[in-house]
Amino acid sequence: MQPAAQILDNIQKHISVSASEKKLIESLLVQQKVAKKEVLLEAGKVATDIHFVSQGVLRSYFTDLEGDQNIVMFAVNDWWITDIFSFSTGNPAQLTIDALEDAVVYSLSKENLELLFLKMPTFERFFRILMQNAYVREQSRIIQNLSMPAEERYRQFLKKYPQFAERITQKQIASYLGITPEFLSSLRKKPNS
Repeated sequence: MQPAAQILDNIQKHISVSASEKKLIESLLVQQKVAKKEVLLEAGKVATDIHFVSQGVLRSYFTDLEGDQNIVMFAVNDWWITDIFSFSTGNPAQLTIDALEDAVVYSLSKENLELLFLKMPTFERFFRILMQNAYVREQSRIIQNLSMPAEERYRQFLKKYPQFAERITQKQIASYLGITPEFLSSLRKKPNS
C-alpha cells in the first residue's frame, strides 16, 4: 500500500473523505525518514507536529530525576504520536519521541491541522475520535497499573499489543509496564507467561 493511501485509509476508518479533500490532506503532510535512535521531539521543546507512523516503531518517554527513561507510549505502523500536552498548549514538551527502528512518518503541523479543520470540518470529528481513543487507552492503562499485579499487566500487554513483542526490547516493555527488567525476566520464566 502506498504511504498516502495508508494514511488516508487510517482517516477513512472514521470519516468520509472526498477526492478533493484527499488531495488537500496529502498536500499538507510532510514525509520524514527517521533513523533508529533519531529524536523526533526533544523534551523541553514545543511539539509543533503530530506524526503518523507509516513504517517503523517510535516511542515517547520522559526521563525521571534518576535519569531513567519511562516509556509512555509506543507507536507502530498506522498509529499517530505526539506530545499532546505541548502540541495543544504550545508549552514545552514533557516527552521525548524517538525511533526504535528506522521509520517513515508523515507529519502534520499544528497550522496545517487548523487549516484542515477550517477547510474540512469533518476532520475535527476525526481528530476528536483520535483523541478520545488515546484518552480511553491511557485511562485503561492507568487503572491497570494501579489495580493489576505486574504479571497480569504483562499478559495484557502481550495480548493487546502482539505486534510489539518482537520489535521492542524486554527492557523497553518493562519500562512501559513500570517494572524492572529483572522482574520482567523472572515473569517470563514462569509457566503461562
